[in-house]
Amino acid sequence: MSMKKFYYSIGEVSNLIGIKPYVLRYWETEFPTLKPRKNSGGNRKYSADDIDVLKDIKYMLYEQKFTIEGARKKLAQKKDKKNEPQMEIDFPTEQKNKVNKIKESLLDLKEGLLSRV
Repeated sequence: MSMKKFYYSIGEVSNLIGIKPYVLRYWETEFPTLKPRKNSGGNRKYSADDIDVLKDIKYMLYEQKFTIEGARKKLAQKKDKKNEPQMEIDFPTEQKNKVNKIKESLLDLKEGLLSRV
């Protein structure tokens, strides 16, 4: 069983997503949604959510050919949509249990895929 790390160094993230560390630092200045933690030594520590944001930025800039401003706006819209209240539906306990098992399986699959990258 592989342990998933909570935080990754800038070098690890650079290797993981194929972007040079200086570009990651620059993106941090351009995208307010990207705020990696810093340890007492000032080293950046990226969470899985930070890495997802970086992958989104890379895709928008390199694949979809967004400008930085366009990518910034798109990320802000995505964040706003994520913060919208979700409608709660009360399912029977049996269905909730099935959904939770599926959810756990998907998280395990995602973790397995991320460990291969």
